[in-house]
Amino acid sequence: MLSYMSVIEQIKVAAAKAIEELYKVEIGATSILVNATKPEFEGDYTVVLFAFVKQLKKSPDELGKELGEYLINNNAHLFTDFNVIKGFLNLSINHAVWLKFVSSEYSNNQFGKQITTANKVMVEYSSPNTNKPLHLGHLRNNFLGWSIAEILKANGNDVVKTCIVNDRGVHICKSMIAWQLFGNNATPESTHAKGDHFVGDYYVKFNNEYKKQVEELIASGKTKEAAEKEAPIMQATQQMLFDWETGKPEIIALWKTMNSWVYAGFDETYKNIGSDFDKVYYESNTYLLGKDLVEKGLAKNVFYQKDDGSVWIDLTADGLDEKIVQRRDGTSVYITQDIGLAEQRYEEYKASESIYVIGDEQNYHMKVLKLICQKLGLPSANGIHHLSYGMVELPTGKMKSREGTVVDADDLVQEMIAISKQKTEELGKVKDFTEAELVELYNTIGLGALKFFLLRVDPKKKMIFNPEESIDFHGFTGPFIQYTHARIKSILRKAEAQDLNITLEDDGLLKLEKDVIKHIELFPATIAEAAAEHDPSKIAIYIFNLAQQFNSFYAQHSIANAENEIKKILRLQIATLTAHVIKRGMGMMGIAVPERM
Repeated sequence: MLSYMSVIEQIKVAAAKAIEELYKVEIGATSILVNATKPEFEGDYTVVLFAFVKQLKKSPDELGKELGEYLINNNAHLFTDFNVIKGFLNLSINHAVWLKFVSSEYSNNQFGKQITTANKVMVEYSSPNTNKPLHLGHLRNNFLGWSIAEILKANGNDVVKTCIVNDRGVHICKSMIAWQLFGNNATPESTHAKGDHFVGDYYVKFNNEYKKQVEELIASGKTKEAAEKEAPIMQATQQMLFDWETGKPEIIALWKTMNSWVYAGFDETYKNIGSDFDKVYYESNTYLLGKDLVEKGLAKNVFYQKDDGSVWIDLTADGLDEKIVQRRDGTSVYITQDIGLAEQRYEEYKASESIYVIGDEQNYHMKVLKLICQKLGLPSANGIHHLSYGMVELPTGKMKSREGTVVDADDLVQEMIAISKQKTEELGKVKDFTEAELVELYNTIGLGALKFFLLRVDPKKKMIFNPEESIDFHGFTGPFIQYTHARIKSILRKAEAQDLNITLEDDGLLKLEKDVIKHIELFPATIAEAAAEHDPSKIAIYIFNLAQQFNSFYAQHSIANAENEIKKILRLQIATLTAHVIKRGMGMMGIAVPERM
């Protein structure tokens, strides 16, 4: 796949060459700012001149006039006209450029994809605990991680998708203890429950029993702090954790059995939502990592040891605080494990960048992780990037897994499919679909609405998810874009016999035709921007705007009954390329687009 040089890039290169020729000053093309011309002015693209006025000793108007004339005279294939307004050089692009672009790319269903390089990037996402099913927060995490991996791939990177499963620790033992106390040897099979839901119910049962025992102890005269420590169910959990760490066979066997139930449930959810991984790490295999790095850190004076034997790092000079990296009994803490895993993953994959998709409540932890890795001189350190995202709330407020008030991922997906069925049937346009086609359509619309709604917002922002609002065939939604794609495919089916391999002539390119072409042409640059900023919302917004522009164009200009044959072919080429770009852009967000709706 050849790398495409956009019109904006061509303008930057031409402007840099013009400045060098006119003023004998070398200015890199990348330092030239080019924007779309504001609608109230003549032109397609605008070169911002202010950055060069002082260096070139020219007034903005004088510089604009000289630069404009040079560009027109020396690049007639690219520019047809210019005007200068208050330090902005507005350039009109030759229609032949847009026509050539459409004619050469209309059949390219991979338009925007860059040449794959050897640059390896790792993306870690999902990272569930094995004591409960995936919930709404995990959905945003999975969709972000999977999508940014696909965007990075499209931008030419070799991507490894990874997941770390938090499968050990006190929270896992809580579900195990509750099952021992209340389970009566029940299994997911015997109760007809999905494995992760089954285990998650026991996590809630643990917390209900724990709360009850704490209240009883407080009523008997204990302090709240003492009651929380002495509650029998908590003491049994702490003992179970100790037994697990010492490898007690019956505890290990129960742990493996209950985790296997959860993994079966996770796999089903991942399959339903279209999430996958190239490599899965398990905390039970990695929690001892990092101990050798503590020794190295002490030898390098990166860490220091306190009198009680615990090991710390002082990050106060970096604007943070002191952080423990090893307890006095020699056991590691989470940060130590993370440092060890960062080193192990680098040894395995040699990724230049490692992106951690983790909620913003871990911002501090991720700053500390990167800083410690840098101070230890680990080769993976500078490539650590935290894709921090805001929490997802419902119109009713926050969710709490301990209280069982979390919105379960499986339930939400089913609700979205049900809403999609209801809304589609209300429109009454699926009378000729078979039952199997309808099931697939409702799944495609429901899941597409969910993914688009969670990805259309800048990841850094908190968001409120409203299922009803997400399935609207007219708003800033996935179904609106899916409907536009289906509409285009319907147009193209009707024109199937048309030969589009004809060289187009400039027959007076109309504004709405040009608007769609210009927007499509920005697709590779949008992918590059989304990849650089680790932000799938850039793709979501771009595709939505493209769908809107196509609909505006189609509302004004007929394709089937175009003014002449050349116009008809041009518009069919525009429609074909629009459909390709919508499909590819939505595909990067894990969203399928129907051929008909």
